[in-house]
Amino acid sequence: MTRKGIFVIVLAVIAAQTMPVPGEDACSLNELPAETKHQRDARMRWWRDARFGMFIHWGAYAIPAGTYKGKRIDGLGEWIMDTAKIPIDEYETFVTQFNPARFDANEWVRVAANAGIKYIVITSKHHDGFCLWDSKVSDHDIMDAAPFRRDVLKELAAACRKKGIKLCFYYSIMDWHHPDARGENFPKYRDYYMKPQIKELLTSYGDIGVMWFDGEWIKEWTEPQGKELFNYVRGLRPTIIVNNRVGKGRKGMEGMNKAEGYAGDFGTPEQQIPPTGFPGLDWESCMTMNDTWGYKSYDNNWKSSETLIHNLIDIVSKGGNFLLNVGPTAEGLIPGPSVECLTAMGEWMKVNGEAIYATTASEHGQGEWGRFTEKPGKTFAHVFNWPKTGTLAVPLKDTQVSRAYMLADKTRNLLRVDKTQDGVLLYLPETAPDAIASVVVIEYRKQR
Repeated sequence: MTRKGIFVIVLAVIAAQTMPVPGEDACSLNELPAETKHQRDARMRWWRDARFGMFIHWGAYAIPAGTYKGKRIDGLGEWIMDTAKIPIDEYETFVTQFNPARFDANEWVRVAANAGIKYIVITSKHHDGFCLWDSKVSDHDIMDAAPFRRDVLKELAAACRKKGIKLCFYYSIMDWHHPDARGENFPKYRDYYMKPQIKELLTSYGDIGVMWFDGEWIKEWTEPQGKELFNYVRGLRPTIIVNNRVGKGRKGMEGMNKAEGYAGDFGTPEQQIPPTGFPGLDWESCMTMNDTWGYKSYDNNWKSSETLIHNLIDIVSKGGNFLLNVGPTAEGLIPGPSVECLTAMGEWMKVNGEAIYATTASEHGQGEWGRFTEKPGKTFAHVFNWPKTGTLAVPLKDTQVSRAYMLADKTRNLLRVDKTQDGVLLYLPETAPDAIASVVVIEYRKQR
């Protein structure tokens, strides 16, 4: 038996002696002090400014890659253990095969940075319970159960620090592997397995930007437990940001809370963009590039770079963040089509990033030709469909426009601007600088 295995047994004995009453909600002994609006805004600032993040779904499910016993399994790649009804001991054989020899944390982060991405959220532990770090309370991890014997999170943390990208962790409350993660023994799993693992994640890898929870829909989880976990996480790292799946407030795939008062800092719409924004609320749309989060070898339904760039602009124009997923292979490679799309997004962001980063939702709504984003004294018009008339009407009322120009124009040649009853009329170049989305910058000051 390994030393870690002995440690786990000792911990379990202690747990059995001091375990809460089955089904009892955890109560925080150290409630967080009330947070002012100024303090919350300061805590959320980097995330609101970032606007663009990368989701990484990676684990032992990349081994079957959507196929089990020669049959292609419907559904999401990372759900194959549940969807194909794979027994725990049989699923563990995938873990013993997990040896991603071509994994290179620096390369992953390079791809992200070149795309203009500012933060990475990786599945430290998905629903299958397999951990991508050396957990002290489990042998079901990449350092003990898999032949790889490398701490993926440690290497990724170092690579992110070098590139100035915020590292964030996804963690599933649900666990198909742990015997106490369902039923009346859930408090034991929660207090002596889940929380110690979360503490490891938040105290072993430097600054962590977001704790991104999932799997909160299980019947064993409650809102009081969610609020206690929120307090626990922020007690370990006071400046961290936590998504709303820490509690029970999320309203389905729409992702926003059913009402005020639920735990979490931001909403999580999944695979969708809200028709309008949510004034006064923080939210993040998470999406796949194809049809699955975890790698499936035969899922080639890739979105185009044009669609992804338009999605990014659309989300940011409504005040949200875009968390775009990649599902690396069992060898540790980000699929080629994902890299191609991210490269194209990066080329667009190098020219137009000013119109995305640190912008806010626009009060001008949505134009038929594209979208608006805002900064103090600046409106950015993202033009998807270049007007045949050569003019663009912008509803900038009660303002004095000082100048307007194309963001792609390094010489900042000024565009003609006429004031109209409904705002201003811009006279555009004959051809669009960018076939996907061209950005017009309008600088102004409010009239009193």
